[in-house]
Amino acid sequence: MNINMKCCEFISWTKDNGWKITDKSEYELNLNESIVSRYKEIPESYLEFLKRVKKCITPSEKTWFICEDEYNNNADSAFRWNEFEVLSLEAAENDAEWKSEITSWWDKYLPIIISVDDGYSFYAIDLTNDIGAIVQGNEPEFEEVEKIANSFEDFFQLIMSNIIKMQ
Repeated sequence: MNINMKCCEFISWTKDNGWKITDKSEYELNLNESIVSRYKEIPESYLEFLKRVKKCITPSEKTWFICEDEYNNNADSAFRWNEFEVLSLEAAENDAEWKSEITSWWDKYLPIIISVDDGYSFYAIDLTNDIGAIVQGNEPEFEEVEKIANSFEDFFQLIMSNIIKMQ
């Protein structure tokens, strides 16, 4: 199944399952330069999703996809797109080496979902080691992640089949 079909199937599934999803009025994507320069190899499947979806929030409103407005810091959300990186950097306080390790780690993982359901957690795309794989991390050690899916399309399928439960 091609990227467009899987993306459309997932969007349709979210609407049928009570998610709060807003389609974009224009099929385009304008990520700000800080995102584009930091994350050069974003998988086409995720870019396709971002071109189509303005907001995508689970029924409980405790888990949401990070979309263009969040990446461009134009969303009215209490959480920034890189909230967990910021929290980790704050925890590192004045330890320059630790801060450098944290930033370097996040350079390799693009956060795509934030969740405050049962603690803070996130899903991210691995852009370096297993390129395109989806990983999950949780508080308090955000930088210790577990691989969840081989690709964004597989991740969609796991959500739609309720193997990954998002309420």
